Amino acid sequence: MPEQGAVDLSAAGLRRLVTQVAGLLEDAGVPSPRYDAEALVAWCLGLPRLEWVRLPATGPVVPDDDAPRFLAELAEVVERRRSREPLQRIVEHAVFRHVTVRVVDDVFVPRPETEVVAQLAVDEAAHLVAERAGADVPGPLVVDLCCGSGVIAISVDVEVPGSRVVAVDASEAAVRATAANAAAVGSGTQRTILGDVQDPALLAELDGTVDVLVSNPPYIPPDAVPREPEVRDHDPDLALYGGGADGLAVPGAVVRAAARLLAPGGLFVMEHAEVQSAAVRALAEATGVLVDVRTVDDLTGRPRAVVARRGTGTNPANLRTATVVDVGD
Repeated sequence: MPEQGAVDLSAAGLRRLVTQVAGLLEDAGVPSPRYDAEALVAWCLGLPRLEWVRLPATGPVVPDDDAPRFLAELAEVVERRRSREPLQRIVEHAVFRHVTVRVVDDVFVPRPETEVVAQLAVDEAAHLVAERAGADVPGPLVVDLCCGSGVIAISVDVEVPGSRVVAVDASEAAVRATAANAAAVGSGTQRTILGDVQDPALLAELDGTVDVLVSNPPYIPPDAVPREPEVRDHDPDLALYGGGADGLAVPGAVVRAAARLLAPGGLFVMEHAEVQSAAVRALAEATGVLVDVRTVDDLTGRPRAVVARRGTGTNPANLRTATVVDVGD
């Protein structure tokens, strides 16, 4: 970083400063140095993002008397990012689809690739709301298991008015974060509860009534420590490691919960590691009630989520689920 007295803090000077910061981040191995450099400069300016056309064409963007504070703060956050602390934890927020949520310690940082999983849940909920319009029936019931910061549940609730959303996590910190994020973005109908997906009685009162069950559970195997320092060193283990030799203990519990909770025809969507696609499909098919099982790719083209439907008939995992019988002509 340059000496304080030698820094031009006009718009043109800030462009050069961003380039310099991006170089420092690139040297440290940061995957998106230019984007992160702009985000850090914007944060130190008190702006949500750098919009160059909105900055003054002439004169300093940062007043002379505020320059020492700005430069000291920028030097600190650049060093934190160079040490591979996640950008979202430094600026204390993350953007996911159409919402901005607060990022707090002990809660998983939402990733852009999960937006595909959220989109599938949003699309299904929106379809059901449109299908039920004018009918005297409640809106679609959507359950987000292992909700973390709540971005999937909140996205459905905000984007699909009329839906009913329940978010669940085993972490008290995650439940607090989801509730706070929901309130902050005006998510009005969502219910957030503390619960362990490995508990076979979780949400038993909803057995056979859920229209969409979506989840981004922990799924990393114990011997597959993430290579990215941002994940390995900063995300909580509870949100990363799925348990068991293959990391599928928690995802397996989510699959069993889906088989029990979903209504006939209900949609199941769950994120997983790309090496787990075949194993997760097998878990879903083994329930005997999840059908049309398939894998979908994430934004980078990697197989990262399973999609299935709750079939008709009696659910052996939940004998209280009503049987739907097809009647011929």
